[in-house]
Amino acid sequence: MEILTLSIKQKYFDEILAGTKTHEYREIRPTNAKKYITYLCGGKEYKVDEELPEEGDVELNPIKYDAIKLLTGAYSGKRPYIIIEVKKAEAIILTDDNGEDIIYEYKGEEYLAAQMDYTLGKVLESHIY
Repeated sequence: MEILTLSIKQKYFDEILAGTKTHEYREIRPTNAKKYITYLCGGKEYKVDEELPEEGDVELNPIKYDAIKLLTGAYSGKRPYIIIEVKKAEAIILTDDNGEDIIYEYKGEEYLAAQMDYTLGKVLESHIY
């Protein structure tokens, strides 16, 4: 089973446990993209740190995770966590009010603003201390 581990605020942790929060969103940045996506270009898959061909459309391809382990609380000792099923994962490129892609810059390189949208399923395991 492929499990993505993320930290989450207590409020959202509780909402997921209660079943009122059914999606978890994460911003895709150059510093974390390799844990969320690969690129598809010309029918071939590329890792985030690989050189992409100059021609062809590039698609964001979500990395397949079966579940997400969500930790909350202080970053020391035992932390409460849940492992929750991922029903669907979608990488979404963000646009402005005019429908144009939002572009940011990081270390002199431009990148598209994007986020992951994880549709959450049932809680597979929980450890609340």
